[in-house]
Amino acid sequence: MGKIISIKISQLKKKFGDNTALDGVSLDFAGGKIHGVIGPEGAGKTTLIRIILGLLKPDEGSVDFLRDGNILSFKNIRNTIAYMPERQALYPELSIEEHLVFFSKLYQIDAGEYQKRRRELLNITKLEPFIDRPAEKLSGGMYKKLGLMCALLRNPEIVLLDEPTNGVDPISRRELWDLLYRLLEKKILIIVTTAYMDEAERCAVVHLIEAGKVIITGEPRELMRKEQVQSFDELFFKK
Repeated sequence: MGKIISIKISQLKKKFGDNTALDGVSLDFAGGKIHGVIGPEGAGKTTLIRIILGLLKPDEGSVDFLRDGNILSFKNIRNTIAYMPERQALYPELSIEEHLVFFSKLYQIDAGEYQKRRRELLNITKLEPFIDRPAEKLSGGMYKKLGLMCALLRNPEIVLLDEPTNGVDPISRRELWDLLYRLLEKKILIIVTTAYMDEAERCAVVHLIEAGKVIITGEPRELMRKEQVQSFDELFFKK
């Protein structure tokens, strides 16, 4: 891997009929950090992620991927991006092991490299004792971890997670965040969307959005100090 990839979003606009999903959004996602895109349902979080992925085209604006200040072709870095949608499409009857094998073949990962990544991912997710359990019998938190493992098999430089902690219990939420912190050891860019305001403080940088517009962006504790609030719930309602 060369220098860390970053993403620059400039004046993104996107409408669906009469609904404005994004209204001039500009953001900088510096590499090697966890960025939180925080906002309520309908704020435009998923639309933003899908535009970054190239699954949607913006009506206006641009998305640039940069390495050492140089713009990269999306075609050339597509395979370095891991994406976990809010509603994952795993195969209920397949076990954790069978999912990993399936995705390793899908990504055409060399057998030796696959074994290395498999060991690493099972270690950090703590899912090895459940390797033969079908996806339909996993808890919500374990199901999310499996989805993340499948995405991470390709050893990405950018990880996009859309509402990864939505619908899971508090302990599983904490475990998922611990997993993300361990991923940072690889110096990758992680972007997490969430509606949970308390998760803002877990990020290195937060981008608070509402109704398709950026309300505030920056380092969590510095933002709270500057705005003289005790929580991001307070900050959100203040803005």
